Amino acid sequence: MARLVLKFGGTSVGDVDRIKAAAQRVKRIRDAGNSVAVVVSAMSGATNQLDKWVRDTARIHDPREYDVVASTGEQVTIGLLAIALQDIGVPARSWMGWQIPVRTNDAHASARILDIRGDTLLRHMEQGEVPVIAGFQGVTQAGRVTTLGRGGSDTTAVAIAAAIKADRCDIYTDVDGVYTTDPRIVAKARKLDKITYEEMLEMASLGAKVLQTRSVEMAMNHRVRVQVLSSFNDAPGTLVVDEDEIVEKEIVSGIAYSRDEAKITLRKVPDRPGVAATVFGKLAEADINVDMIVQNTSQDSTYTDITFTVKRTDSDRALMVLQSVKSAVGFAELDSDPRVAKVSVIGVGMRSHAGVAQRMFAALGSRGINIQVISTSEIKVSVLIDEEYTELALRSLHSAYGLDAA
Repeated sequence: MARLVLKFGGTSVGDVDRIKAAAQRVKRIRDAGNSVAVVVSAMSGATNQLDKWVRDTARIHDPREYDVVASTGEQVTIGLLAIALQDIGVPARSWMGWQIPVRTNDAHASARILDIRGDTLLRHMEQGEVPVIAGFQGVTQAGRVTTLGRGGSDTTAVAIAAAIKADRCDIYTDVDGVYTTDPRIVAKARKLDKITYEEMLEMASLGAKVLQTRSVEMAMNHRVRVQVLSSFNDAPGTLVVDEDEIVEKEIVSGIAYSRDEAKITLRKVPDRPGVAATVFGKLAEADINVDMIVQNTSQDSTYTDITFTVKRTDSDRALMVLQSVKSAVGFAELDSDPRVAKVSVIGVGMRSHAGVAQRMFAALGSRGINIQVISTSEIKVSVLIDEEYTELALRSLHSAYGLDAA
């Protein structure tokens, strides 16, 4: 008998019929002899509506009260799913975050989980009951309701799996697994049977929307085996596992992309110690995350150009911050370009194979795609290109690394 956590996303519980279908799936898995806990999101669109109501009421609002409103979507879903399970003969009980409790810090609207006591849930599971748990929500030490930020239900599910020492956490969604790249763009993309935590973390952080980044971090830290699979068919999904579980590692496992990028360049910056610290320190104070960074020094070492990327939604704020430090930094010009995209090749096999970056550059060059910025890590090579070439780049790289389905 396996101990499983099943997580159903918003599209999987989007209406009463889908909630009933989810209940039938839970029943089949439980009837097969497994011990089951369930984590659910709000119905698809519900959180957006709640968010809109808050902002229509007051553009500037108390984030603690925002969390009170935003957390109600999951409360509806857990109650309905518990009722649907009871109706088909499965003992079930709904649990909100504060009832378990899921302890978080007090960073409202983006809280981080500090602790979960799994003993109460385990006791109910051992009695044959299915706990139906609200994802996305928790409670502070002071007893205030918190939410974990968008995609937080994935994080809740993995955290619950770690707390009860589950054999696996199954994430049911509207896709049937993790693909080598976006199948909507590359028709020959193929589903992966397994992917490592590190690869999945890179793909999630670089634009793949299959799993939320924090949930992958938690799975990796607690060694929780995660499976991504579809709510709408019974096909096997993709397992996210430790590297040791994958015998034959691909050099490149996938190609990710992000269009949510903006490039900013400071020109003729005086080349002296502390300038970069001033620039990026001010951006950090404004909670603006900087990604790719390139610095080019002039031949006489007098000036330098600094180019970096931020999220496209942060670009206007970043430009305002930089203008505020122009006199302190002393740069001559400030340029920005929101029409860029980041494309990345990812694979743990890069550690033991040379020439991965060269193949990427050659493939893009053969298609006339100019590379503006390059960034690398142990298992990733990312480039910044003109946004209009995104789809061409994905198809070219997918073929260049032999990832096309037969």
